[in-house]
Amino acid sequence: MQWIKLFLAICLLLGTASSQLPTESTWPSAKPEAVGLSATKLKEMEEAIRKEEFKKITSILVARHGQLVYEQYFEGDAETLRDTRSATKTITGMLIGIAIDRKLIANAQTPVIPYFPEKQPLQNPDPRKNRITIEDFLTMSSILECDDWNDFSRGNEERMYLIEDWVQFTLDLPVRGFMSIAKKPEDSPYGRAFSYCTAGASTLGALLQKAARQPVPDFAKQSLFDPLGITRVQWVLSPMGIAQTGGGLRLRSQDLLKLGQLYLSAGKSQQGKQIVSEEWVKTSIAPHAQIDDHTTYGYLWWRKPFQSAAAAHPAYYMSGNGGNKVAVFPDLDMVVVLTSTNYSTRGMHEQTDKLLTQYILPTVEH
Repeated sequence: MQWIKLFLAICLLLGTASSQLPTESTWPSAKPEAVGLSATKLKEMEEAIRKEEFKKITSILVARHGQLVYEQYFEGDAETLRDTRSATKTITGMLIGIAIDRKLIANAQTPVIPYFPEKQPLQNPDPRKNRITIEDFLTMSSILECDDWNDFSRGNEERMYLIEDWVQFTLDLPVRGFMSIAKKPEDSPYGRAFSYCTAGASTLGALLQKAARQPVPDFAKQSLFDPLGITRVQWVLSPMGIAQTGGGLRLRSQDLLKLGQLYLSAGKSQQGKQIVSEEWVKTSIAPHAQIDDHTTYGYLWWRKPFQSAAAAHPAYYMSGNGGNKVAVFPDLDMVVVLTSTNYSTRGMHEQTDKLLTQYILPTVEH
C-alpha cells in the first residue's frame, strides 16, 4: 500500500547513515578462470540482464575461495546502498549470536517476555506466552498467531506498521490454533511449525537493545560492522526509534558479500578475526524448521539445494523481498550476492533462483 511505503520512507530518513567517506575494496580479486569459473557463462548472464530478460537486477557479485571474481552493477555503483528488505533478519541473527557469545544474553532458549515487564498486562494472556524463547523467533516458529504470508493473520506485518509500539503489538498477539487436520508443532519435522513472522524478528531488536544497553545500530557497528570494515549503513527505525531488525537495512553489495563470507569462514573475518563464534554459525545454519519439501530454516537463514543442469548444490542464504539473496554454497566455497528492486512482484524469487541455477552455478560445472 502506498501509505505504508511512504511511512517506511520517512522511517528510513530518520535512520542512521555513516558519514565516513567510502573506502576501497578490501577484497582480494582474481579472474574467474583462476578459481575454476567460466567467464563466458558470466558474460552470457550479463548480456541477458542488459537485454532485460531479467527485470530490475541491480547488482551481482561472486566470490570463490575468498576472492572476488565477478562484480557487476546494473543500477548505481559499488557505493550504492542496497535495500535488501528481509535479508536484514539474518543479520539480526548474527547480532543475537554475538550478544550470546559476549554473555549479554544467556542463550537462545532465554524467554522473551521477561525482557519487557513494562508491556504488562498483555492482551490475549496465556501462560504459554511466558515460554516463548529467542529461538522461537529466530526459527519463525513461536506459538503466536503471526503469519506474513496470510493476509488475514492478526500478526501480519502490514498490521504492525499501523501501530506505534511494535513490541506491544507482537506480545499482545493471540496464540495460534491448529485444527485437527493441521500438523501440530510436535508432529512437524524438528518439532516446530514454521510461520513467517516479521514482528518476531523486529522484537528481537528491542530485546537486543535492552540486553546490550545501547541502540542496535551502535551495537552492530562496534561488534559486527567495524570489524568487517563495513562503514556505510542505513537503518530503518520504528515509530519509537528502535532499529527495525526485521527488514530494510541498507548496505553496499560488497558488504553483503562480506557477511556471507563471514559465515562460510566459520565466523571469521577475511583477516582471521573471530567475530561470531563457530558454534553459533554451525547452529544458525543447521535446520530447525521445515518450510516445504525442499526448504528448511535455521536461525533466520533459509536453506535449500539449488539444482543446476549438472548437480544440486546445498546452500544457506539471506533472502528479501524483490528476490534479493546472499547465497552461500559450502561445497563450492562460494558466496553470491544478487540484489534487485523487483519488489512485491510475482516470480521475484524465481528470477534470482534462475540466475543462480542457469548461469552462476554452471560457471563451476563447465
